[in-house]
Amino acid sequence: MNEAIPVSRVTDHGTARLMPDVDRKRAWLLTVDGAPQSYVDLDEPTHLEFEYARRLGHVLDVLAEPGTPLDALHLGGGALTLPRYLAATRPGSRQHVVEFDGGLLELVAEHLPLPAEADVTLHAADARAWLEAAPDDSADVLVADVFGGSRVPAQLTSVAYVREAARVLRPDGVYLANLADSAPFDFLRSQLATLATRFRELALIAEPGVLRGRRFGNAVLAAAHRPLDITRLSRATAADAFPARVEHGEALRDFTDGARPVRDEDAVPSPEPPAGAFGIG
Repeated sequence: MNEAIPVSRVTDHGTARLMPDVDRKRAWLLTVDGAPQSYVDLDEPTHLEFEYARRLGHVLDVLAEPGTPLDALHLGGGALTLPRYLAATRPGSRQHVVEFDGGLLELVAEHLPLPAEADVTLHAADARAWLEAAPDDSADVLVADVFGGSRVPAQLTSVAYVREAARVLRPDGVYLANLADSAPFDFLRSQLATLATRFRELALIAEPGVLRGRRFGNAVLAAAHRPLDITRLSRATAADAFPARVEHGEALRDFTDGARPVRDEDAVPSPEPPAGAFGIG
């Protein structure tokens, strides 16, 4: 049993709390203003507790041959769950993490230090501003997991933002985003239409109940100029402890039909989750 003591700190943009998992010796849950943000097991960095993180992990697993290092850019830091995962599964990967809350980065670095061998550079900065200043063709994968409270900021939803993401990615690079929505999926559909302005290949990964409109939940979007390994990805997500479905091709085009790309002047944050949607319980 984990007898570690919870840690609470007011950071630059909220109240962060690290709570030990009673069942895993060196595992922690990070919440910000009461909303779960990240889960990290320091002894087992490949353990992804949250469903959306597991789905992002599945995509990272199929982007290249197993063990091949990647240059990764993470917009949104949290407790650095995915940078730890990538460092463990693809040693030698070079990673940049951009997190708006510098105080949160300090808290995580102090209590949940990265492995010494992990090549991860942390930046306390605004995600879009940092992206706009990043070099062309500098990343193999860009992971966007940015939430202001429990909503994706409007500035990370527009065609102008997607244009910058596509510029920073290499020609065979892949863009990944963690979003949340519910039926009738106006936000999710608009994001697919926006990504389609710059990327040829799109895929959506979500739990079937979410896709059927039964509840509010996360959806992982993947976008690329090259074909994604849908077969491997579908097999991995279906076999997961939290099974999900991969939508792509004609089915995804039908899902997106009628949605309009988002302009900066029209951009809005993602929907407010209903009470208890991401509660700790």
